[in-house]
Amino acid sequence: MCKQCQTNPVYEFTNKRKVCKTCFIRWFQKKFLYTIRKFGMIDREDKIGFKNKRGFRDAVLNDLLRLYSEKGSVEIVKIRSTSSHLLIASNRRSARFSTKELLSNKNYADDKLISKDIISSSNNYRAKRDYFPTKIAVSSTADTEADEIIHILIKGNADKLKHGPVEKIESRIVIKPLYLFLDKEVLLYAKLRKLKFKIKNEKKDKISLFVNDLEKKHPEVKQSVISSYLELFG
Repeated sequence: MCKQCQTNPVYEFTNKRKVCKTCFIRWFQKKFLYTIRKFGMIDREDKIGFKNKRGFRDAVLNDLLRLYSEKGSVEIVKIRSTSSHLLIASNRRSARFSTKELLSNKNYADDKLISKDIISSSNNYRAKRDYFPTKIAVSSTADTEADEIIHILIKGNADKLKHGPVEKIESRIVIKPLYLFLDKEVLLYAKLRKLKFKIKNEKKDKISLFVNDLEKKHPEVKQSVISSYLELFG
């Protein structure tokens, strides 16, 4: 905390601690790194595939992954599709990409990921085996994860509770670096960093609306759902 936290706070945690813009961004980035370490999401030499859908969660994840890649020997690969036949398939050599479908951020500039080492073959392009992403990053947050967990439990499908910070789905390893963040924290980070994103109207059913109303009286409810899940299945 600093003097600005007292005079010009931008966020207040559930424990009533207030932080300014600079301290909030620093806290957010540190928690992002902590989440990656805690759940062993990324290893050295990993190539992380990421599809940017232009929402505020994706804008934040894109920003943080870029910062992370600049500090270590990890590459971030921008992808257009997360379908299993395109990513980390059992026969990797059969996957096809266009020049815009597989991009590497080795030459990151002007908020764009520049294509690199793509092999041409008539109208299609076959990426080098070495540039296939080893893991896929998605922008799930505590809000989206808690919402899904609650839906599964209410519908009586507890046996389907397999949602964690790191999942294996159809031979793909999926990581969720924003797993411990609330949507309001992610949105605030996007605004403070002046990231570009599109506002999307997300449809909410009665269960989601109920949880959101409950959160107004109990701000910690979604984080509690995530904590309980990790204690049971983590």
